[in-house]
Amino acid sequence: MHSEDEPLATPLLPDDCFAIRQAARFVSQIYDRHVGKAGLKITQFSILNRIRRRPGITMKELAEWMVMERTTLVRAIQPLQRDGLVRSDASQADRRALQMRLTAAGLEKLEAAVSHWHDAQQEFERHFGTQRAASLRQELFDLTKKPI
Repeated sequence: MHSEDEPLATPLLPDDCFAIRQAARFVSQIYDRHVGKAGLKITQFSILNRIRRRPGITMKELAEWMVMERTTLVRAIQPLQRDGLVRSDASQADRRALQMRLTAAGLEKLEAAVSHWHDAQQEFERHFGTQRAASLRQELFDLTKKPI
């Protein structure tokens, strides 16, 4: 039995996962505060924006792009569908695949949130630095594009 004060047999190294998740929560709070003024969470904003850029994107493609489990994505999309912002239709090529599209209300909601997203982006860049933010963004995008 070990007490909390006893050192571990193998000391833990700095925890990359914890640091990244902590930073992600911090940044998400900034963006949620801003895009929340338009009635969205930052994840919902990202989903709406991706669907706008790729009308007809399948749930599978959207989950891959968001690097999310499909079930997590379904839970995130359900309120958007309930509120009439997103619609899903069966693909003509594969009836099992759902293709996502913004409704007129979804496009309007996204457009209302864009200025708030810019405010969040500016707040983060003021806090972290514009160049550092650009470098960090590129590194993180590179990280998610490499197979594990």
